[in-house]
Amino acid sequence: MRRLFCAAFVLTVSFIHAQNRQSAADTVNGRDLDSIIVSSSMRLNHTPYLKAVEGMNVYAGKKTNSVILDPAKANLAANVSRQLFSQIPGLTLWDMSGSGTQINLGTRGTDAHRSIEMNMRQNGYNINSDVFGYPEAHYTPPMQGVQKVELVRGSAALQFGPQFGGMLNYQMKEGDSTKPFSLETEQTAGSFNFFNSFTSIGGRSGKWSYYAYYDKRHGDGWRKNAAFSYHAYYVNVRYAFSNKSSLALQFSRMDYREQIAGGLTDEQFHQDPRASGRSRNFFSPFINIPALLFHHQFSTATKLQVTSHYLGGERNSVQFLNPPNIPDTVNTQLGTYNPRQVDRDYYSGFTTEARLLHQYRLKGLSNTLSTGVRFFDQTTKRRQKGVGTTGSDFDLSLVKPYGTDLRLHSTNYAAFAENIFQLTKVFSITPGVRYEMIDTKMEGVINNASVPVSYKSNRSFPLFGTGLQYSLTKATELYGNASQAYRPFLYANVTPADRIDVVDPNLKDSKGYDIDLGYRGQVKDILKFDVNGFYLFYGNRVGQLTLKGQNDKTYLYTTNIGDAVSKGVEAYISFSFARLILPEYSASRLYRLRLFNALSYTHARYLNGSINKGGINTPLKGNWVEGTPEWTNRTGLAWQQKTFVTQLTFTYVGKSYSDANNTVFNPNGATGIVPAYHLWDLSVNWRFLKNYSLSGGINNIANAKYFTRRINMYPGPGILPGDGRSFYVSLGLKL
Repeated sequence: MRRLFCAAFVLTVSFIHAQNRQSAADTVNGRDLDSIIVSSSMRLNHTPYLKAVEGMNVYAGKKTNSVILDPAKANLAANVSRQLFSQIPGLTLWDMSGSGTQINLGTRGTDAHRSIEMNMRQNGYNINSDVFGYPEAHYTPPMQGVQKVELVRGSAALQFGPQFGGMLNYQMKEGDSTKPFSLETEQTAGSFNFFNSFTSIGGRSGKWSYYAYYDKRHGDGWRKNAAFSYHAYYVNVRYAFSNKSSLALQFSRMDYREQIAGGLTDEQFHQDPRASGRSRNFFSPFINIPALLFHHQFSTATKLQVTSHYLGGERNSVQFLNPPNIPDTVNTQLGTYNPRQVDRDYYSGFTTEARLLHQYRLKGLSNTLSTGVRFFDQTTKRRQKGVGTTGSDFDLSLVKPYGTDLRLHSTNYAAFAENIFQLTKVFSITPGVRYEMIDTKMEGVINNASVPVSYKSNRSFPLFGTGLQYSLTKATELYGNASQAYRPFLYANVTPADRIDVVDPNLKDSKGYDIDLGYRGQVKDILKFDVNGFYLFYGNRVGQLTLKGQNDKTYLYTTNIGDAVSKGVEAYISFSFARLILPEYSASRLYRLRLFNALSYTHARYLNGSINKGGINTPLKGNWVEGTPEWTNRTGLAWQQKTFVTQLTFTYVGKSYSDANNTVFNPNGATGIVPAYHLWDLSVNWRFLKNYSLSGGINNIANAKYFTRRINMYPGPGILPGDGRSFYVSLGLKL
């Protein structure tokens, strides 16, 4: 079957190439010119969704978002996510800290912790640490090096693979193709000893083009014991063999060390949200991603892209992992602090994806075929619960061996095809299919080498979907999509925590489907909008039950505990006042006043199932899906006058529950209600003397006391407070 997929793809390429050669005499020779990079801060009118076909991908009929990052709209130096993604309705954003070292995204009832249920990509290739076994996205690029963010909701599973939250892609900047050398640098200083230095170079000479950056960031953090140091590197060198073929070598690296302030109880939070009872907790990952991207254009109608990349790195932490109501003080019996827990992961994954895009005419109308294959091989070594030192610095050495020492391996083969059938000039249908084969293996020991572990699972399945798109006018369209989605069970789900844990040998991947129906478009340069309703069925969620075995012995049983549904509305509107009030000025694009609003309502509830709570199986039916507020609203007012742009943003997020049991209160703060909150942010950007820029802003203007999550594991346990008021200012130079 695996060879069949590869052979089918090669035959498809060969057949289409032969067709193009046969019809060459009847066509006009075309040539794709290299893109010219134009950069400007005057980007108030970017279309908020993707076109039907962009790059090598088909987006017709899908719910998509497209965001151009701009220092006038967001604090790019600190990666403040509520500002970066303020114009995308329906996103759940968790603030882990003010360092900007992690982006935590979820949609429609999915877990936002390090975007674990998102298919995260950069320039089209995956950046999740282990897509199938441990898909947290430890890698986060500096947003000053990102040109555009693209998001595709549930239907992304057909083209991009496992997820329920969708696919998010960071499209990185490229060098100025009009000259051999360009330089961009920006230095940012802010509250709490924050400093960020970003420098990039780029250009083009003959057949060679390049872009590279280096980013360094450090600060003390808003809370006590929250200091951080972050570094990021990126280089992209491309060689054009001809006007039809090119090869690019890219390399990305991110590493940081962050002191973890730990969680708080409700009482501690209300007394002082900046307090911290953990001074000896540290977290330090590093990720390296080299990639090769080959592009070839057989003709103006047919393109091929082959991408191979490797992701290697580590996740390291040393912590005193006790609830916040247990202080980290000197143990009187030992005469020292208590030993800390050391956890380390080692990632090594290789992926190759080949994609073909072919446009052809049928009955006088243009149609598009997108097809591809994928190979993925990943090994993750997980070493956890090691007994570390009693020291206070970042020290990963052990005094006793790891309690968990596992080797986790995944192999994946997949193939997909989607085709835009243009039935009339205004109506298209886009059916698609994906076939997945996943092989999972795990071996090692748990509980200080006393319990051997061996687990294998080999499964394969198809996924189907269909999109519809109807153009009401040249600038507005109706769209709809129904598509299956899935999420493979994680290694943590099949790793017994202790001797009384039993894993269901028939544990299933979570599967479901996502339905979208919407209306989007624009009215001249005055109004842009995208309003859609959605229905997401999330089946076979994984959890634990309490069961009794022989001799009435109680044990925890990991299995599929139930199903959940998220349904609601996501609405985006952007309105230009200046086009109405000052038409004579706005026509020259020098004066603009634009208001946007991104509103979402999400009704996420469990349909059935039970979960273990204090040794008792508790029904889930009717409970809120954890971490999912019903109402989220983000509003921004942007004003541009010649080279000055500013934006004021308001964020409102409704209440949610931190666990599936919908716990209202827990004395240790690890579970309970996450109250509603609202925030104000201000960003400004001024370009002067042609090559210089001055940016700045205020985050959390009203100094609101809030938090976005509770947690019973890293980096808590307990309440993780959001940052209070802070200031920043940036000076930039572009040559």
